[in-house]
Amino acid sequence: MTTPDVQRSRRPGSDILRTAVRRNIGAMAWGTVLMGLYQAGETAFPIALGQIVERTMKDGSTLSLPLAIGALAVIITVVSLSWRFGMRILQKANTTEAHRWRVQVAACGLQPVARDSGLKSGEVLTIATEDADQTADIVEVVPLLISSMVSVLVAAVALSMASLRLGLLVMAGAVAILAVLSVMSRRIGTSTKEQQARVARAGAKVADLITGLRPLHGFGGNYAAFRSYRKVSTEAKEQAVTVARVNGAYAGTALALNGILAVSVSLMAGWLAFDKQISIGELVMAVGLAQFIMEPLKLFSDMPKYVMMARASAERMALVLSAPPMADPGSERPTPAGDLDIDGVRYGTLQGVKLRVSAGEFVAIAAYQPRAAAELASILALAVPPDAYEGVVRVGDRPLSELSVASAREHILVNPFDGEIFAGTLRSNIDPLGTSRMLAEAVEASLLTDVVALHREGLDYEVRDRGSNLSGGQRQRLSLARALAADSEVLVLRDPTTAVDAVTEQLVARNIATLRRDRTTVVITSSPALLDAADRVLVLDDGVVKAEGTHRQLLTMDRDYSLAVTR
Repeated sequence: MTTPDVQRSRRPGSDILRTAVRRNIGAMAWGTVLMGLYQAGETAFPIALGQIVERTMKDGSTLSLPLAIGALAVIITVVSLSWRFGMRILQKANTTEAHRWRVQVAACGLQPVARDSGLKSGEVLTIATEDADQTADIVEVVPLLISSMVSVLVAAVALSMASLRLGLLVMAGAVAILAVLSVMSRRIGTSTKEQQARVARAGAKVADLITGLRPLHGFGGNYAAFRSYRKVSTEAKEQAVTVARVNGAYAGTALALNGILAVSVSLMAGWLAFDKQISIGELVMAVGLAQFIMEPLKLFSDMPKYVMMARASAERMALVLSAPPMADPGSERPTPAGDLDIDGVRYGTLQGVKLRVSAGEFVAIAAYQPRAAAELASILALAVPPDAYEGVVRVGDRPLSELSVASAREHILVNPFDGEIFAGTLRSNIDPLGTSRMLAEAVEASLLTDVVALHREGLDYEVRDRGSNLSGGQRQRLSLARALAADSEVLVLRDPTTAVDAVTEQLVARNIATLRRDRTTVVITSSPALLDAADRVLVLDDGVVKAEGTHRQLLTMDRDYSLAVTR
C-alpha cells in the first residue's frame, strides 16, 4: 500500500498543477464561458454569412439585408466583449497565481531552517521566477483549450448539418492533429525541463562568481572560474537551441496539419457543391469555416505544448516545495530570561564547547581558528540542523531544537560579518519593517552618522544592490546598525568591525557596550577594542574553551592570547 507521502513524492508536479486549478476554479469557469462564447461567435460568423447568402439567393430580395447586417454586428460585438473580459479574467488569475507560487518558493528558500533541495540559490531564483510563471500558465491554458474545443465542435455540428462527411472530416482531423502533437509535446516538456535546469545552474554559477570575485582576483583564479561559467553557459545555450528546434518542429507540424485539414474541408465542400449535394450558401459556410477554424485549431494544437511546459516547471518547483526541511523546528518558546548556554557541542572543528552567557552579560569569544568561529555562528543562527551536531544549545533555558523558528528569531539574532545589503534606502536596510524603536540609537552606536550626514537625503539616501555605492566599512556599519536596531534579547555578532579603522573600532566597541547594557550580547571577534569592552572573554582554541577572564587579565596571564589579539 502506498502512503500519501510517497504518492506526493511520485507526483509532486501534478499536485502543484491541481492546486493552481483548484485555487482559480471560479476565474477559470468564467474565463471558459467567455472564451467559449468568443470562439462560438467566431465560428458563427461564417455560418451566418452562409445563411445570408442562402436566403438572398432563394428569396432574391434585399429587404433582409439590414437585418443580416444587424445580426453580424451583434456577433462581432459578442466576439469583441467576450474576448476582452475573458482574457482579462484569465490573465489576472494567471498573474496572481504566479505571484503566489513565487512567494511560496521564496519562503521555502529563505526560511531559517532551509529545505534540503540540493539546489543553489541561483537555481532557486530561476524556479521562483520563470518556473512559477510557466506553472501558473495552466490557469489560462485549460480554459483556452476548452474554448477551442467548443469552436471545433460548433464547426463540426454546423458542417454535419450540411453534410455528415464534412462534420466527420473535421472531428477526425482534430483528433488526429491532437494525437500527433501530444506525442511531440512530451519531447518539448522534457527538453524544457532540462533547459530550465541548465539555465538555473548557469545562474547559480554566475551568482557564486559575483560573490567571490574579489578573492578570485586575489589568487588569480578568475580565469579558471570564467572558463567554468562559460562551460555551463554553453550547455544552457545548446539546450536552448535544442528546445527552439523542437518548438519549431512542433509549430511547423501544427501549422501544416491545420492547413491540410482546412484545405481538405474546402476541397470536399467544393466537390459536394459541384455534385449538388450541398447548396451555394452551405459552400460559403464550409469555406468560411475552413478559414476561421484555423485559429481555434492552432490554439487547440498549441495547448498540449503549454500543458507539458507547465508540468515540467511544476516538477522543478516541487524540488523546492516538496523537499524535506533540514531540521524540523519545535513549537516551544524560550523563557523571558536572556541566558545562552552551549553545552558540549561537537561539530566540525568544535570539540565539546561548553560556555554560558548570563542574561545581560556582554561576552566576547576570541576564536583562534576562523573555521571554529564560523561553525559556532552557524549553529546559533540555525543554519546547522540540531541533529547534525552533538551537545545542546539552550536559549532562555530551553534547547534550541525545541523552539519554533519564529520564537527563536524573536529571542536571538546572529548577525554575520558579511551581512547582505539590499537595494533601497539606508532606513529600509536598518529597519526593514519600519517598527524599530532603536533606529536613531543604532545609527549613532554604529557610527553610521557620518554616512547619513554626508547626503542631504539622510536616512532616505538610496542604496544600490549589495551596497555597491558604499565603501566596505560603510556596508559593515550599516549591517551592524540593522542588528542593533532589532534590539533582540540575545545578540550574537561575528567580526562586526573588521572593515573599519582602529579609531572607529574603538568608538563602536564602547557604543555597543553602552547600547546593549542589560541585554545579552556575544561578540565572536579578535578585535582588541571589542575584547576590552566585554565583561568577559572566552578563548576558543582547538575546538574547546581553554581560558576565560577579562581582556586585560588574559593579556598579562596568557602569552598565546596576547600574541593572537594584539596588533
